[in-house]
Amino acid sequence: MKALIVYDSVFGNTKAIAEAVAKAFKKTEVNVVKVSDASASLVKEADILIVGSPTRAMSPIPSIKAWLKSLDREVVKGKSAAAFDTRMDAEELNSKVYSFFEGIMGHAVETIEKSLKHKGAVIAIPGGGFIVKESEGPLRAGETERAVEWAKGIK
Repeated sequence: MKALIVYDSVFGNTKAIAEAVAKAFKKTEVNVVKVSDASASLVKEADILIVGSPTRAMSPIPSIKAWLKSLDREVVKGKSAAAFDTRMDAEELNSKVYSFFEGIMGHAVETIEKSLKHKGAVIAIPGGGFIVKESEGPLRAGETERAVEWAKGIK
């Protein structure tokens, strides 16, 4: 069994979550790669595909969106998949504008899951959203531990 975790990170927070997610796979070969290094052959070899992105403008960052769009359906079809993102907490921000857009547009994780499903992947677990304290971080205390626990549900 092989798992591939593909991520991109602006300030290092999403990378930290990707590395934490990898810790959940004790009996599985895991490869954690930045999206720029995520080749179709790596995806093809994996049994489990996990994709993560920061939420920027309520969406994944462009590199993740472009990579997902470029994936061949035949490489992804039938794979167990999961998505995660890093995001700010609307309640902590106390911003009605942010809360409004969050309610309408969601976060990066929904877009990633939709793209993976469109490519034929089977979503193994509801997406994970991990909180950064401000737009550049750091991660809220306990988020990497929560990421490990979330990832244990991926099969």
